[in-house]
Amino acid sequence: MRSKPLIAVLVAAGLIAFGAIATIAASGDDPSRQQVVAERGARVMPFSLDATRHVFEATPEGGTQRVVAKDASDARNIQLIRRHLREEAAAFSRGDFADPAAIHGDDMPGLQALRAGYQDIDVRYRKLADGAEIAYATTKADLAAAVRAWFDAQLRDHAGDATTGDQPAADHTSHSGHVD
Repeated sequence: MRSKPLIAVLVAAGLIAFGAIATIAASGDDPSRQQVVAERGARVMPFSLDATRHVFEATPEGGTQRVVAKDASDARNIQLIRRHLREEAAAFSRGDFADPAAIHGDDMPGLQALRAGYQDIDVRYRKLADGAEIAYATTKADLAAAVRAWFDAQLRDHAGDATTGDQPAADHTSHSGHVD
């Protein structure tokens, strides 16, 4: 009969340990998670993560994600960024979020809502002087929240290679130039 309290203590300890591991993984503070994301990203994104910066700027109606070259004279990476983001914008407009799922996982926050509600999201691609951006806008509050949750997940997963629009991008002088 004494084994029941011991079992209860062991089960409780196991649940606490599992919760701590889940919290670390969800917070993005897990270096192994960031390494896995970087490896998956290298298979999906044609440009160098080390030579680029991802910038996520949340807005009330959704947000804007930019990928810019850290070196504004890096014509090869800029070309690869533009091609990739143009293709991604077209895919997202069709509800195809396979590439982000391949990098971050199919259970990525916001992803299922974006897939289900893609027809209510205006997705626009734009070239920048040093890369490109995709803007997402919707009048549906739940979809705007899904875009922001999706951005937050990418910020955690990309860690040092990503920033928010209200923070200066390290190792990068400017990303505001527009090119048609």
